Amino acid sequence: MIETYKNYSSEDFITLLEEKKTENENLKYQVNILQKMLFGSKQEQHKVIEHPEQTQLEFIEKVDLDLPQDIETQKAMYHRKVTNTKRTDYSKLDIPADLERVEMVIEPSDKTDDMVKIGEERTELLAIVPQKFYVKVITRPKYAKANKEGIVIAELPSRPIQGGVVDVSLLVMLLLDKYVDHMPLYRQLKKYERLGVKLSDSTVGNWVAESIKLLEYLYDELVERVKKSNYIQADETPIKVLDKDKKGTTHRGYYWVYHDVENGLVLYQYDSSRGQTAPTNFLQDYQGYLQTDGYSVYDALPHKQIKLAGCMAHARRYFFDAQQNDKARATWMLDKLQELYTIEDEARKLNLTHEGRLALRQQKSVALLTEIKNWLTQNQSAVTPKSPIGKAINYMNIRWNKLCLFASDGILEIDNNLVENAIRPIALGRKNYLFAGSHQAAARAGIIYSLITCCKKNNINPYTWLEETLTKLPDTKKSELHKLLPLKIQDVV
Repeated sequence: MIETYKNYSSEDFITLLEEKKTENENLKYQVNILQKMLFGSKQEQHKVIEHPEQTQLEFIEKVDLDLPQDIETQKAMYHRKVTNTKRTDYSKLDIPADLERVEMVIEPSDKTDDMVKIGEERTELLAIVPQKFYVKVITRPKYAKANKEGIVIAELPSRPIQGGVVDVSLLVMLLLDKYVDHMPLYRQLKKYERLGVKLSDSTVGNWVAESIKLLEYLYDELVERVKKSNYIQADETPIKVLDKDKKGTTHRGYYWVYHDVENGLVLYQYDSSRGQTAPTNFLQDYQGYLQTDGYSVYDALPHKQIKLAGCMAHARRYFFDAQQNDKARATWMLDKLQELYTIEDEARKLNLTHEGRLALRQQKSVALLTEIKNWLTQNQSAVTPKSPIGKAINYMNIRWNKLCLFASDGILEIDNNLVENAIRPIALGRKNYLFAGSHQAAARAGIIYSLITCCKKNNINPYTWLEETLTKLPDTKKSELHKLLPLKIQDVV
């Protein structure tokens, strides 16, 4: 239907023009965001111009400046630029000194019986033995007591899967290949077949499920430990799950991720929805700081003992994306936020305590935050609320007290990036296995993701830890489970 404007006054036309202009800006903004998601860099780099009087020229194409100290011009049928960079010398690779050395002596072809050895030349080559299967045979000698009073034999050691014919070393390899190297089980089966052992997918799937079922006891211990923290960062990330009710389709489930910053613990909890139920149940007895990206579900938590902190990186992202809409205002804010992050970098480089970091923030960050708040107040009414810059200003204004909370306590981070980094393994996994086979499988994956991520956070070798833990778990009392958690050495009590 064609819209007519016969009855429009001049004021109506002006209003309509402004509406269409705003709509056009929003559409351009959305297209820009989509193009960035599909083709652009994921990094949000912003360079602060220290001397604004210096004009920066923008070129459509990259211009190479031919500096005489860097480039030599060779004359032939045409001019060719040759850089004077040296090629990497791979013979100077630093081979770790703790690796096992296997000696291989090569004698001269000449007879050396009547010669005197005056020295030797040593050449080191980095080598590897291909993965191979072997059979571990446990032999238990049986002894008959004197006078036929009975038989003595050693007890068979406990195994992660009692009655199974699989060693803990293979279980660890299955788990790490699947959840660290993101290799689906069917790919692992093909690899094992090439190594001479054919296994069924149902058998291997059962081994993985039973191993994680055993680790669940330790996972429950991890849940309780994270809840006792006084500072948690939270985020959520989607995972596709096969829907048995609708053949050929997937359900969009979510991992709710909680990061205990002080103790380097990360917890993944699977839930079938992104509603309020999952965080409400998990945090019902929690007391302390909860830092999030501003998702409204956390704001609606009914617990007064929780202090909500905001994420400055998310607020910054809105201004970064608004640069095409309002370059001047967006750049001003990005410059100020960059100054805040420079202060955080200074605290990190000085390795300050929480008290030291708080003192530095009080000295430098508070004044910057006051300047930013005044700017927000002055500019909010000067921009269109629905424009990208208007949304950026509004996002920061609404969450201002939460965003500034980091400046009042040195324990807090300025943003939520640490928990976002913890989500990356799941993002990599999604690209490989695409979806979880069921809600139960997604929940099991959350258990192993949690424990392995804790290992990485605390610089613990996941293979060594898993092998020792799966070996000890069957004989560990519930009261001793906490000793098996992948914690910092000083935290193991």
